[in-house]
Amino acid sequence: MFERFTHAAREAVVGAQAEAREMRQSPIGTEHVLLALLADPAGPVARALRANTTEQPIDAAFVRAEIIRRVRPSPTDPKAEADIEAEDAAALKAIGIDLDAVRKAIEENFGPGALNLPPEPAPRSRNPLRRRLGGSPHLPFSSRSKKTLELSLREAINLGHNYIAPEHLMLGILRDGQGLATLILAEANVDFDKLRADLIRALPDKAA
Repeated sequence: MFERFTHAAREAVVGAQAEAREMRQSPIGTEHVLLALLADPAGPVARALRANTTEQPIDAAFVRAEIIRRVRPSPTDPKAEADIEAEDAAALKAIGIDLDAVRKAIEENFGPGALNLPPEPAPRSRNPLRRRLGGSPHLPFSSRSKKTLELSLREAINLGHNYIAPEHLMLGILRDGQGLATLILAEANVDFDKLRADLIRALPDKAA
C-alpha cells in the first residue's frame, strides 16, 4: 500500500512517528497522524480545518496541546522508567533486598557501572523511514491508526484515485470516527460533513 502514497502523505506518516517519539508516546495513534497532517499550515488538511471551525482554531499547536493533556507518556519515557524502577526497588526492599547496597557492593569489586548493560549496536536498515529518523527504531502504529491508513486506501479507491494524499489520510480518520483525533475535532465543534466535502473537493484526479 505504501507505494501508492504521495510524497506529502509519506511525509505525514513519517511525521506522525516523529511527533509520537518527541512526546514520548507509544503507540502512534490517530492523534499523531492528525498532528503530522497539520504540520504544514499551508497544507490541504490545515486549510480545510481552518475553513470548518468557527471557534477554536484547529492548528498543530492546539492539537499538540490536546494530545499532551490527554495522553500520558509511555513507559519508554525516562521519567516514567525512573518511577517504575523506584517502585521495583521499594518492593524488593520490602522483602529484604536493598538494590542500592547490592549495586554498591558489586561496583566496589568490579568497578563503576558494572551492572550497566552494554549498548546494543543499531542494525543497519534499508527502510528509508528508519534512515530518515536517524536510525531510531520504529514506534508501532496502534490498531486504530492502522485501520485509518487502510480506510484512506478505501477512500481513494471509492473516489477513483490511484494514489493516497494527505486528504485521503484525513478522510480515513473521519471514516473510522473512533480515534482520539476525531474526539479532539468533535469537541472543537468541527463540522465533519463539511470537512469531508471540502477535502474531497480539494483532491485532484491525479497525484501531483
